[in-house]
Amino acid sequence: MKNLIHVGTRKGLFAFERDASGWSMIRESFLGIQVPMLLHDRRTGMLHAAVEHGHFGTKMHRSTDGGSTWEEKAGVAYPPKPDDVPDIMEPNRNVAVPWSLEKVWALEAGGADQAGVLWCGTIPGGLFRSTDDGESWELVRSLWDRPERSKWAGGGYDFPGIHSICVDPRDSRKVSVGISCGGVWRTEDGGETWAQSAHGMAYDFVPADQGGADPDWQDPHRMVMCAADPDRLWVQHHCTIYRSNDGAASWQEVAGVEPSGFGFAVAVHPQDPDTAWFVPAKKDEFRYPVDGRMVVNRTRDGGRSFETLTTGLPAVPCYDLVYRHGLDIDQSGDLLVMGSTTGSLWVSEDQGDSWQLITAHLPPVYCTRFA
Repeated sequence: MKNLIHVGTRKGLFAFERDASGWSMIRESFLGIQVPMLLHDRRTGMLHAAVEHGHFGTKMHRSTDGGSTWEEKAGVAYPPKPDDVPDIMEPNRNVAVPWSLEKVWALEAGGADQAGVLWCGTIPGGLFRSTDDGESWELVRSLWDRPERSKWAGGGYDFPGIHSICVDPRDSRKVSVGISCGGVWRTEDGGETWAQSAHGMAYDFVPADQGGADPDWQDPHRMVMCAADPDRLWVQHHCTIYRSNDGAASWQEVAGVEPSGFGFAVAVHPQDPDTAWFVPAKKDEFRYPVDGRMVVNRTRDGGRSFETLTTGLPAVPCYDLVYRHGLDIDQSGDLLVMGSTTGSLWVSEDQGDSWQLITAHLPPVYCTRFA
């Protein structure tokens, strides 16, 4: 049996394969160029990659042979800003949010009944849709034109960004997106209309009467949906972990997580909605493992308790951070892959009980994806 992992990094795309002898690198693509986002579309077998070509901007590439060869496709481009549309100012810096692509931050496939449909989340906060397997893209103006966008703020980047897209497998018209910092937005009609649904999220450093619980500027770092139970979603928020039991309509705080409720990455078991993994870190301006000790947290009971997993992970001191898309789980729910900002790549074949270091010499890892 073979398994395939694609790893997007600051200096290229790398593919790793497991066979009878173990894991090994089998391919390099786009060497020296940033690859911040990947999608393996299980409906078609196509692999899609966003590739940041520096001065020449982000290009979209597509492979139909597992990444052996690539073809450049239409880029994700914002339409010209109409002269009669006023600027929206980013509230933290009071500068105009551009109508131009800064980064592709999310790629997801549409539902099984939506041949050709792809979703793309970007910085500065635009959601794009393709109906032809990435041959062309269109800005979803129904979300971009929401008046609440004036509250959206930059988080880790200067401008807001859509980093998480969850399509309900029971009804492809139902899509939820996570925005840093703009909360969670849901559509039930394929993107014709949208509603804010970050209700229940709050900042612990801003009093509620000063807007700390305002859903329109919450900072979910990453949002994932359980494939077998799409009503259960998990969010790694800037301040803590949240769980939804009603398809992202509302959220409940998961408190008291040690060593930290702060982090970026989260994965949920595809069959068991109560089982999820998180990679905790020291909060805010620090952003490194608490006490220099890298761990993975796992809950098997819906967040009532957590196990701290360390077997195979580096001993103290360790300062690896795992970005939002640096943690992934395969369809079996047994295999996990995790890549760090210092270029390390680990795989767990037992749901996180133990980890195997595949390499410690990659460029900084932006995203990992099982094929």
